[in-house]
Amino acid sequence: MAVATPVVPVGPSSPVPARRPRRRPRASVLAVPIAVADMQAASALLWSGLLGLASALASTDTITWGGDNTRTGYQTNHNMDPAVVGSSQFGQLFKTALPGVYNGAAEQIFSQPLVYTPNGGTGQFVYFATTQNNVYKLDAKTGRIVASRNLHIPFLTADLDGCVDVNPTIGVTATGVVDPATDTLYLTAKTYVDQAFGAKPQGRPAGRYYVHALDVNDLSERPNFPLDLEGTVARNSPIRVFTGGIHHQRPALLHTGQYVYAGFASHCVQYNFTGWIVGWDKTTGKIVERWSTEGDGVPANVKGGGIWMSGGGIASDDAGSVFLATGNGYASQLSNVPVQGFNPPTALEEAALHMTLNADGTLGLVDFFMPWEKQALDGADKDLGTTPLEILPSQFSCGNYKRIGVVTGKSGKTYWLNLDNLGGYRNRDGTGDDVIQMYQNDNSVYSGAGVYPLEGGYIYINVVQYPTNVFQFACDNGVPSFAKVAMSPAANAYILGVSHGTVTSLNGQPGTGLLWVTDVQGLNLKIYNAVPKDGLLVMINSFNVPGTTKFTRPVFGDGIVYVGTTEGSVYAFGSPVNSPLNCTSPVDFGGVDIGVGSSAKPVTCTANIGLTVTGVALDNIKDFTISATPRLPLKLDQGQSFSFSASFNPTSVGFLSDDILVNTTNDVAGYSISTHARLTGTGQSSDPLLGLSPNTVTFHGIVTGQDPGGVSESLIVSNRGSAPMKVKTVLCSVDSASGPFHTWDGQGNLVAGKFTLQKIPAAVAANAGATVNVVFDSSTSGTFTGFVKFVTDGGNSTVSIVASSGPAATALIEFQTPDGKGWVEYQRDTPFTFGNVTENTSNSLRLRVTNAAPAGGVRLSLTVSKPPFGIDSIIRAANQVDLAEGSSFAPGENGTAILTCAAPKSQWDVNPYNGTAQWTMNTNDPNLGKQFIQFFCNAVAEQAPPLLPNGQGQYRYAGCFKDNTPDRQLPKQLMATDTLTNAQCIGACAQNNYVFCGTEYHRECWAGNVIPLQRVADTNCNFYCAGAINQVCGGNGVGDQNGGAFMSVFADSLQWDGNYTRPQVGPFVNPGVSGYGSIGCYTEATNGRALPNGLATAKKTVAACVNACKGKAYTHAGVEFGGECWCDDALAAGSVPAPITDCSITCNDNSTEFCGGPSRLNVYQLGVQMLKPSSTASGLGKTTTTTISTTAKPSESAIKDTVGEYKF
Repeated sequence: MAVATPVVPVGPSSPVPARRPRRRPRASVLAVPIAVADMQAASALLWSGLLGLASALASTDTITWGGDNTRTGYQTNHNMDPAVVGSSQFGQLFKTALPGVYNGAAEQIFSQPLVYTPNGGTGQFVYFATTQNNVYKLDAKTGRIVASRNLHIPFLTADLDGCVDVNPTIGVTATGVVDPATDTLYLTAKTYVDQAFGAKPQGRPAGRYYVHALDVNDLSERPNFPLDLEGTVARNSPIRVFTGGIHHQRPALLHTGQYVYAGFASHCVQYNFTGWIVGWDKTTGKIVERWSTEGDGVPANVKGGGIWMSGGGIASDDAGSVFLATGNGYASQLSNVPVQGFNPPTALEEAALHMTLNADGTLGLVDFFMPWEKQALDGADKDLGTTPLEILPSQFSCGNYKRIGVVTGKSGKTYWLNLDNLGGYRNRDGTGDDVIQMYQNDNSVYSGAGVYPLEGGYIYINVVQYPTNVFQFACDNGVPSFAKVAMSPAANAYILGVSHGTVTSLNGQPGTGLLWVTDVQGLNLKIYNAVPKDGLLVMINSFNVPGTTKFTRPVFGDGIVYVGTTEGSVYAFGSPVNSPLNCTSPVDFGGVDIGVGSSAKPVTCTANIGLTVTGVALDNIKDFTISATPRLPLKLDQGQSFSFSASFNPTSVGFLSDDILVNTTNDVAGYSISTHARLTGTGQSSDPLLGLSPNTVTFHGIVTGQDPGGVSESLIVSNRGSAPMKVKTVLCSVDSASGPFHTWDGQGNLVAGKFTLQKIPAAVAANAGATVNVVFDSSTSGTFTGFVKFVTDGGNSTVSIVASSGPAATALIEFQTPDGKGWVEYQRDTPFTFGNVTENTSNSLRLRVTNAAPAGGVRLSLTVSKPPFGIDSIIRAANQVDLAEGSSFAPGENGTAILTCAAPKSQWDVNPYNGTAQWTMNTNDPNLGKQFIQFFCNAVAEQAPPLLPNGQGQYRYAGCFKDNTPDRQLPKQLMATDTLTNAQCIGACAQNNYVFCGTEYHRECWAGNVIPLQRVADTNCNFYCAGAINQVCGGNGVGDQNGGAFMSVFADSLQWDGNYTRPQVGPFVNPGVSGYGSIGCYTEATNGRALPNGLATAKKTVAACVNACKGKAYTHAGVEFGGECWCDDALAAGSVPAPITDCSITCNDNSTEFCGGPSRLNVYQLGVQMLKPSSTASGLGKTTTTTISTTAKPSESAIKDTVGEYKF
């Protein structure tokens, strides 16, 4: 079990030179004397004193998900210079292995780290929290662990019925938040009610969620915390009660004002969950909000509306408004009737929400948006809320649209929303979405948008399996639009996990924007220039980070980026050295006309240390020049400087930049050998200049007839010149870019085949743009093209339009037959089967998903796919990659995944049992809906003859038993052979009608009629059979039993009733049988035998001997030496009574009774009254027949065994 770990130095042994973060002013620390006898009161007093502190936040800290409460991830304050990030100086600074281990599993980090400089110090730290409920505080520069704490034991995925999205432990999975006013880190943690139960599942009802408030200095708990959320009743629906076992807190925490808020959803949309927002006072811990997305009037058994957003944070403008998105649900209060956004329903599923923060911490719902196809999205599990609803910066405002938000769902649709009027439900012409704009991406999206507000404004959407889409913002006559203008050069990972978008800039300077993307496959950390070039993002650096967590987001400190993993390690990347020169940067030339050129500007570099300048050059000489550079090499002492000139000669319009690279050899270690100075300027055209963006408009994945009003995209017609531009003529063709063309008459809309262009401008103002709406009529299936040529006084250009629409995707799900030679089509509620799989063998079969739509149909997308991987079952998927969530297939294409049933090693003659597993799947097939695909496997063992009518062995494996306790537990040895198998021994037992038989010491077979005394764990029977290495024949024990003697015991099911209780302790003197009574223990005669007539018997028992003598009409019978049988009509002379203790040998075939001793006989005489014994025997233990179930649960025999050198 994971426990609180001591401070462990990890990573580099000494700190590296680094910039000291700038700090905001703060008040002095309140000195509080702490009495040892009253630590709790003193802690509370210190807590109240901390509330008066000014913010301890340093300029490069990251204290919440995405950097601030807008959740856009755009950050200017981390000293990320593209010239450094893209150079060889930027690399891995440290990799720290977190020491936590739970049930043999390494730490996993699903919450994002936070970077913070505590009050009163200059040291910056990074805080990681894990799924094992461990919290670590690391030195932000070196990665050394300086403090750690375990909050609880973690909740186990084994309690979630195959939901392994987070596996095997669930602890802290949501990103916390730091309150800089009090130096407090807030987190939520999932655990169990019983902390002493051990490292095993306790069941979902025992699950609990706690809220923690930790002192960032030593990770101790603040007063009034932690909070137990179990049993919380929803404020807006008293029938909703929070249960920690079925809910999952994945969204990042929101801190605004005096309150902190957490959102909750489900584990794989299972159980009767609902979306929750729980809020608490950050000081008192009082719960101030307990709001459910399934509110008043929704029946208690209707689930849905989870708030998870792929780990993204609930957003706030910190002015009283809160924004979020929810997932699918099943209340469906709204049918086809339009509903205004300011009159929201009480079931808030598939919704973007605007809530207001009240003074008491409660939240009031004021506005909502739901996609028009909400009911279809529910059926296909296409959550709108797979990403957070982000608040775009003010640079994206346009006309009356002062605040714009962006959210993308699992359907792949990106929505730009008016945050002051979200749009309600079906309010555009009574059927459509009343939103600013919608874009259909290529596939599902689980990543919050990346946002760059500079240089015109860009939005980045990371799409599963496809390239990242890049959109450029435009404002045309008060109407905002976002046109796709570029994409990443390579596709994102095939499986789920590409990160939320994150953009940095160097102190907000244009030209310094960087897009950071992490992914679970391929290059795990990719860094692009934020402004694309020629329709593609340009990658400037990349790194491998094994085990990168899905849905993560790069987190930044002072010139360092941090990435957590699922493999127990955390990584930091940055530049480990300081700059030797301080050069003028940036040098901005402003706007300069093409072909004119600027006047020269000076650039001065001052030495921070003693050095020699060895080179001064431009990175790219296309648009900038430098002159009057010094003669090299140039020796400088600390504080000396040199200057040169730079000029700007733009070759194209738009923002342009370049780097001056100054190379040095340094007198002091720890400094870079190169320094960068940035040159910037904006190329202008004095004449009008036409630009079309994008140059190709594409419509894909369109279902014929699904959108009655057509599907639309945006085209930006821009004038990049400084003079007004006139649109002279617009031509269109449906054949090719070269015509033949039809001239638009300038009236109304332009129609080119299946495409309609709306709002074509007659003129475009200088340095402005106009948005043209391109509508595709998808009422008929097919592939369609159109070409539109704009002829202007700023040049001519043509845009190509391509679209295809077709039938909806059709999912065909199949599984191989048990022999692997055929396929079985999936039928709802009918399990797929592996058939019989023999112990210690496996059967691997394929699950196949095919898009059975006709040619030209829409791609089939797996919107939900939860394979049975990493679960406690004999059935499991090979991996989580094949048929992964987000996979898509064109018509006729298919994907397969391997599932294996591996029956564990077991003994022969054990009962068969069913192994089960479930694959949860949903697709964009409108007729399929969510499916819980069941798999059955009948695990069987070999059966030794004799067989019962049902095919099972008559002898059943009874278990592993300890021998010599103190006597032989099965007294009759039937054989000892180097070819022994269990079947041989069982056959010999059956032939001699023994109830119990056992194999031991690899080669020995023993039998008896009384069950051995002590049953032990099967692991103690660890010897293979001499005649069959894959069978088990006894053993010598394990652990504290090692060195003992153990036998594998089988029992005749027709004679044994399954009772493991041994008959009453004997042995005893049998009082008599068949009319013969015991007369005592006697010696042999003076000369010869006391009873001279010996008889052979099949069984060595008193009854067998008495019956044999009776059959010969003798009046006396005696048993001797454990089973010898002697008879006569009288005892011979000299045979006299002996002490009863002299007859102390038990019968060979019934160890509960005595059969004489050495030269001593237990004698029985006909007609003598039988005495009542002090104890009784069971004889042969005959019972009724035992019925064997073919679906019995696995017994202890299913435990994996160690056999000789082999483990099974």
